[in-house]
Amino acid sequence: MLISLAGKNAIITGGSRGLGLATASRFVRSGGSVAILARGQADLDTAQAELTKQAKTNRSSARVFNYSCDVSIPEQRQATYDKIKKDLGPIDILVNNAGEGRPFSFENVDLALWKTDLDQKLMAAIHFSQLCWPDMKAKRWGRIINTLNYFAKAQAANTMPTSVTRAAGLAFTKALAFDGAPHNILVNGLLVGSIVSGQIERRVPDEEERKKAIIEGGKRIPMGRMGEAEEFANIACFLASEQASYLTGTGLNVDGCLGPVA
Repeated sequence: MLISLAGKNAIITGGSRGLGLATASRFVRSGGSVAILARGQADLDTAQAELTKQAKTNRSSARVFNYSCDVSIPEQRQATYDKIKKDLGPIDILVNNAGEGRPFSFENVDLALWKTDLDQKLMAAIHFSQLCWPDMKAKRWGRIINTLNYFAKAQAANTMPTSVTRAAGLAFTKALAFDGAPHNILVNGLLVGSIVSGQIERRVPDEEERKKAIIEGGKRIPMGRMGEAEEFANIACFLASEQASYLTGTGLNVDGCLGPVA
C-alpha cells in the first residue's frame, strides 16, 4: 500500500529519538512536513539534519522544524504551538508521543512523580489536542495518535504511575474520538509493548548487555522477538493517512501479542 502524506503538517512530541524519530522519518519519507518536539536541543538538531537529508534523498517536499519544549509545562506547550503554527501552518496530524515508562510499586511513587507523569503524558496530550482542534475542525480533516502502553488495557503489579496514566490516556482517546467523528477528526491510540528504541538504549548503555536484554525480552513475546521502532512508525503512518479513513476510537496493540487483545 502506497501511503502519501503530501501536503499534511504533523506535530510529533518526543520526536528527537526512538519511536518519535522513527515516526517522523516515516512521515517525511511519505511527503509529510513535521515539527518535532523534545527537551534536548542537541538531539533535536541531529534529528532535524537526519530528517532533512531523508527528505532530499526521497525527493520529498517535506519541511522539518524542531522545537525545544518541556511538554509537562503548559506555558511551554502554548508558546511552542504558536511558533509551529507560524512556521508550518495549520496542523493536520498530531502524535502525542512524549513520556517514557518508569514503572514503580505504589509505595515508591510520591505525589511529585504522579504529577509529573500525568502532566507529561496525559495533560500534554489533552492540551496539544485542544490547540490543534480548531484548525482540524475547520478543514474537516484531522488525525490524533496517542502513544500509550499495553498496560492501559490490563494493569499489573509494580507499574505505577505509568499504567494509570496510560489507562487515562486510552479513555481520553476513546472519548475524544466521539467528539471528533462528526468532523472527520480521527483519534486512535497505539499501545506499545516491548520495542527496541531509545529507551532500552538509555537503560542498557552497554551494547553487548543490550543485545542480551533484547534476546531475553523476545522470549516472553509470542512472536519470539521484540519489535522495531520502524514497525511502530509504519502503523502510525497508516493511521495518519487517508487510508485509515474509517478507523477511530481504537486502542491498537503494537506488541507482538504480548499484551491483552481486548
